[in-house]
Amino acid sequence: MTNAPHQQILQRTVRFSINPADKSLGDNSFASKPTIAGLGRYYEITLAIKGQPDPQTGYLVSIHDLDTIVRDQLIPIIADQVASDPAAHPGTLMPSFWKAVSDSINHTLFAIRWHLSPYHTIEMTENTDPTNPTNPASAVLIRERFEFAAAHRLHTPTMSDAENKAYFGKCNNPSGHGHNYQLEPAVRIPVALLESRDYQLDIQQAVNTVLLDQLDHKFLNTDCPWFNQAIGGVIPSIENIARVCYEQLSPAIANIAPGIELVSMTAWETQKTSSIYPADTH
Repeated sequence: MTNAPHQQILQRTVRFSINPADKSLGDNSFASKPTIAGLGRYYEITLAIKGQPDPQTGYLVSIHDLDTIVRDQLIPIIADQVASDPAAHPGTLMPSFWKAVSDSINHTLFAIRWHLSPYHTIEMTENTDPTNPTNPASAVLIRERFEFAAAHRLHTPTMSDAENKAYFGKCNNPSGHGHNYQLEPAVRIPVALLESRDYQLDIQQAVNTVLLDQLDHKFLNTDCPWFNQAIGGVIPSIENIARVCYEQLSPAIANIAPGIELVSMTAWETQKTSSIYPADTH
C-alpha cells in the first residue's frame, strides 16, 4: 500500500505593462508582454496554484493557461482601474483577481502576489476570505523593503575570547564590521480599510521612526540598547535583528488602525543571508 502523493504548489510569474492606449503591445514575454511603451506602468503578478499533478502529463496546470488568465483577465482589471481612478489602492483589486483566477482553474488557488516594484508587493492567500472584501477576514499582505547601514560585532561574554574568535571568525573583529542591511515587514491590512485610505505612508513612518532611526549608521553593539549586551541587549546576529525588529515594530503597526497587524519581519545581512521572524506566519 502506497501513501497518496502530497500536494504541490506551482508558481508562475507573468511580466507585463499597462501602456497608453495608442502604444504598441509588443511581443517579449521575458521582459514584459505587453512590453512597456511610452509612460507605461510595469508590473509582475505571481500565481501560486496548489494540487496534485496529472499522472499522465505531469502538469498541475499549464503555465500557458496561467499566462492567458493574467493577460486576458487581470490586466484589463488593472487597466480599467488606471483609467477610472489611478489613485485607488492596488489592494482593493485583489478580490477581483482572486475570483477571476479561481473561477478559471480546476485546482486550488493558493496565493496571488502583485509586484508593484521589485521592493514592494501585495499578496492575497487562501488563508483569508479572498472573494469578499467587506469581510474583515479578507485581507492582503503588503511588503516593502527598507535599508539601513550599520556595524556590529558578534561576540558573547559567555564564551572566552579564544572561543569567540574560533566560532565567529572575522565577524568577531574587535573593531566590528559593517553591512547594508535590508528589512521587509509583512503587514496584514483588511481590504475594506483600503477602500477609504492608503496606509503605506503610515507604515513607512512607523518603520522609519521605530526602527531606522535607532539602527541606521550605528554601531549596534554600543549605540542601540536592543543589542548592547552590557545593559541586557542581545547579540546582533541577523536572527536576533529580525526578531527584535519584529517585536519593536509590531505595536506601532497595530496602533495605525484596528485590524492592521505586523505578520512577519524579514531581515537581510547580505544578499545571501537573511532571517524571517516568526517563521510559522510567513
